[in-house]
Amino acid sequence: GQIRFKFSHNWDEVAVSQSDFSSLKFTNANGEKISIERLRYLISKITLTHENGQTTILDGHHLIDLENPESLRFTITENILLGRYMKASMIFGFDEKDNQDGVYQDLNVASWNVPGMLGGGYHYMQFDGKFIDQAGDTSNFNYHAIRAVNRTDPENLIFQETFFEIDLGGLNLNNQTEIEVKMNIAEWFKNPNLWNLNQISTMMMPNFDAQVKISQNGRSVFSGQTND
Repeated sequence: GQIRFKFSHNWDEVAVSQSDFSSLKFTNANGEKISIERLRYLISKITLTHENGQTTILDGHHLIDLENPESLRFTITENILLGRYMKASMIFGFDEKDNQDGVYQDLNVASWNVPGMLGGGYHYMQFDGKFIDQAGDTSNFNYHAIRAVNRTDPENLIFQETFFEIDLGGLNLNNQTEIEVKMNIAEWFKNPNLWNLNQISTMMMPNFDAQVKISQNGRSVFSGQTND
């Protein structure tokens, strides 16, 4: 059989699409009114564990971009064993093996690269918007996720992996199965780290601690649902 994926987005269960962009209509857990101007992110290495113990790893990656409706759905065309799967999962971003600088032409074209001064490789997420700051002005935020890098010694960069597994739970796979991957965008700002955009809203990519916290918050962002 084949397996289909659908990516949906919400703000604490209120559906979000591109039509909601560029409007200060959301309030994060810290009480800041924000807008979404751009949201795109990378998933890779889909893994399926059948009840018979067989594990199928689907190498490759997919860039989800809310401004490109076609990217919100895709189908794995290779034949997959039907039946009960104990677990389905995917990687948010790239793991250390796949995060190789400059090797994916589609991501290069999408300007998804991380600068060499930050160790190269690729973004995991670009989430940009505006917020009302504590002075009452409208300011920009750039909530970008990459591999964390310590640049204390520019000649000897120290990395910490910040990708994580998105656990989609179990499923019964048949020829009509569609796995919906749901992102609660609000979770990026609240769990376990309450995010204060007045303290850090830009220059997150070179900020080691910010990247670690983004990764920690991401663990509660995604959930899975099977639609037949």
